[in-house]
Amino acid sequence: MGGMRLLVTGFEPFGSDHFNASGQVLALLPSRVGQHTLATALLPVSFARSGPALQHLVAEHRPQALICLGEAGGRSRITPERWGVNEDDARIPDNDGAQPRSRPITAGPPRVASTLDPEPLTAALNAAGFGARVSQDAGRFVCNHVAYLAYRMPLPALFIHVPALRPAGQTATVGAETDAGTGNNHAAGPRDLNELARALEVALGTL
Repeated sequence: MGGMRLLVTGFEPFGSDHFNASGQVLALLPSRVGQHTLATALLPVSFARSGPALQHLVAEHRPQALICLGEAGGRSRITPERWGVNEDDARIPDNDGAQPRSRPITAGPPRVASTLDPEPLTAALNAAGFGARVSQDAGRFVCNHVAYLAYRMPLPALFIHVPALRPAGQTATVGAETDAGTGNNHAAGPRDLNELARALEVALGTL
């Protein structure tokens, strides 16, 4: 396959945090990975606004594949999401103060699968020494909301959760919504944003 136009999205900071690894790492990605060209953009941490923002970005950039990044505070590995589930169920409010509980995202199937296969990407990350595993549950917060909508778009799409990396001396105060009480893995993953950027280049290069 020849080079593709890729759109990679991350999220703005959430809640009381002033940092979001999924958004911050975008500035460290090159404009080209192999034969692929990259466009990057931020999404709002908002149930109401993230979907329309994503639609606008896809219409603007006309990508041939879509990669959406989000933070998972309880995970140390990079975890591509196999499924998006048709449910918003927020333990805490989004950046607009909205806190939907057990509410369908839209009229549609209960869940949809990623339209980019997460397995080759995950295998490439592990082969390169970056801890990765395919996740079967994206939570029910805005990350899952975006994953579900992205997987129903007419282009190949994959949502990837990344660890909630922070600059030295900072800790993530939010971001564990994906993994409340699940006792997540602590395998070796990227330790800082530069390593995360290198890992994402490996991942994007498999597309």
